[in-house]
Amino acid sequence: MLGAIRVAARDRSRLAEVIATASRFGLDVLLARWGLNPARHDADALPFDLPARARQAMEALGPVWVKLGQILATRADLLPPDWIAELERLHSEAPRLPFDALREQVEEALGESPETAFAQFDTEPLAAASIAQVHRAALADGTEVVLKIRRPGVRAIMQADLRLLTQLAAMVEATNAEARRYGVARMVRELGRDILEELDFTNEGRNADRLREDFAGDPRVIVPAIHWPQSSETLLVMDFIAGVPPRNADDLRAAGIDPAAIAAAGADIVLDMTLINGRFHGDPHPGNLLCLPGNRIAMLDLGLIGHVSPRRREEVIAFTQSIANSDPVLLADTLKSWSQTDDIASERFQVVAERLVARHGGGTLQLAAILGDIFPILGEERIVLQPDMLLLFKALITIDGVLSGIQPDFDLSAALRRASVRIVEARLSPDRWTKRATALALELDRLGDDLPRLIRATTRKLESESPAVSTTGIEAAIRTGAGWIAGALALSGVAIAVAMRLG
Repeated sequence: MLGAIRVAARDRSRLAEVIATASRFGLDVLLARWGLNPARHDADALPFDLPARARQAMEALGPVWVKLGQILATRADLLPPDWIAELERLHSEAPRLPFDALREQVEEALGESPETAFAQFDTEPLAAASIAQVHRAALADGTEVVLKIRRPGVRAIMQADLRLLTQLAAMVEATNAEARRYGVARMVRELGRDILEELDFTNEGRNADRLREDFAGDPRVIVPAIHWPQSSETLLVMDFIAGVPPRNADDLRAAGIDPAAIAAAGADIVLDMTLINGRFHGDPHPGNLLCLPGNRIAMLDLGLIGHVSPRRREEVIAFTQSIANSDPVLLADTLKSWSQTDDIASERFQVVAERLVARHGGGTLQLAAILGDIFPILGEERIVLQPDMLLLFKALITIDGVLSGIQPDFDLSAALRRASVRIVEARLSPDRWTKRATALALELDRLGDDLPRLIRATTRKLESESPAVSTTGIEAAIRTGAGWIAGALALSGVAIAVAMRLG
């Protein structure tokens, strides 16, 4: 059972809290199913409301467990729909602390009292979550800002929970083959990495700066400015933004905002993040988005940012094209490249691809429907996707649901056609080719330095290992090598000239 976990003295009290909470919500039977409570013999008699009990227990245990549940909510390839639906309800709301409980930490971060550091400061919290609490303030120049203040003591609790989860994952993998197959221990390691990054608010500040730079040329996108002189690991000061969450079309219209324009802008933004910039908001639900007059969208709470490598971007494009063009071969190849395991026969990917194309190929791209179908089919074929693809799919499903909620006839196909033009423009941009030409020039210059040595080594090898080779043959090889060097140097010069021209 959980009590068998070896823990340091500093974690024992937290372990007792975890065990008590699990028992309070009736999760003993779930532990038995995982092989952690052999005293229970009714592991198959799971209560009908077990997913709800698990969610409530996670919320009671705090941010690490909430975050774990949110990660599991992305694993529709592992969990049945009732679990996914319940875990998607997880929230990180927490009781609001009186500011006196935060004052010492805020004064340490600022080097002075907030009343001195700011022209105005509201001790009443604007919002509270399990990791942080938010207060409004104003700078000396009148700029309205919010302070995101990390809760005191939260780091120690979260680190203890991560240590406990690490040992729990090891025990589950030791007793459960399915857990080993799905990499439960790896999932916990990734959770720990993400949690520690989110605890340092400077990471969120840098994420905001990068996203703002990505969309510097798009007036539809707003990312709050970070005020670095007042910000630190435990305190993030950013512009206050007033807007309307994209929950329903009527609220938007009442604020003078066009839901159709917001849906189109939202689709453009998420496709640019995914397919061009390679950096996207990992949790774009309505609570993290605000709509403003002028049909603009503000992105908030940027602690979780996903990244899409250039290769992945090409694969996502191939994924959409294969379905739009009813091409199961291309789709099967793409799905195989996303698989977490290497022991899956190609025929099984082909089966998945053919089923998806039969259901969704050739028509308008209904992303939520496609991704909603793909996970159960992958589960049937026991195919597990890479974690980065799961986060991307989760973000795409979330934003698709948001946009469809405010514009029911929203169609991603039109946005993809617009995005294809921007993708081509990005690939042909001078900045992109300047970087590539410069990199090519440097590589060729390096080859120009190394090739004489390689030719000499090749010549010695020919002389020592091939006595029957004629001198004429060696001379020909040397002449060929010299020509290769000359060509490389010439191409290097051309590349440098191109880079200077484009620059």
